[in-house]
Amino acid sequence: MRSSDDPRWTPDVAGAAELIAEGVRGTPPREVPGRLCAMAVRLLPVTGASASLRSDGVPVRLCASGERASYLAEIQATLGDGPCVRAGETGAPVLACDLTAGADAGRWPVFAQQATAVGVRAVYALPLGDDSVCVGTLDLYRDTPGRLTGAQLRTARLVAAVMTSALTALPRGEEYDPLGGAGWLNGLADDHDEVHQAVGMIMAQLGVGADEALARLRARAFAGGRTAHDVAREVVTHRQRFDRDG
Repeated sequence: MRSSDDPRWTPDVAGAAELIAEGVRGTPPREVPGRLCAMAVRLLPVTGASASLRSDGVPVRLCASGERASYLAEIQATLGDGPCVRAGETGAPVLACDLTAGADAGRWPVFAQQATAVGVRAVYALPLGDDSVCVGTLDLYRDTPGRLTGAQLRTARLVAAVMTSALTALPRGEEYDPLGGAGWLNGLADDHDEVHQAVGMIMAQLGVGADEALARLRARAFAGGRTAHDVAREVVTHRQRFDRDG
């Protein structure tokens, strides 16, 4: 077996399971998803990883291994398009092996341009959840085009399965927070709620339906180099509004 210092090295599933268990042992529950993103980068021939929770309208980023992975998760949420969005919608893995040319580049042209502009050439998105429900995605990013081998894909699925288990086991609510705070999910819920509030306000401002209001929100965010969540927050706090003539 090659050592983990070799970038081509991928452990078998049993070895990966041992490394994951070792990597998360003693980690506070709310930090486990972020640790698993880091473990995915260690175990697989990828340069970044992120996880997002699926919600109506705009996925909410949960964690990322670094700034570039975080950016790619946010840009897909803002565009409403990309491999990770598609995996969340279908509940099936989406393996975009070459964003520089061919079918993958053509399926998501705007996302592909944004991803390749920051050096990412392939994205592998795996659903989190089970056969009946998809709660989010584990998203892996690579600097070179190419497919994952069978062994690598099995390891990626293992990380996704452990991520799903970690999410279902995470404490929620005041019983976890000794200071009586709102719990680990509230920050994510706030982002989700702000988008919905903003969509409602844009519907009223423009006299349009929810789908068009969300599309307008996304378009303005993308045009301004912002995230959808950032623009939604400004709409909700009355720092930005949408007018019929613009």
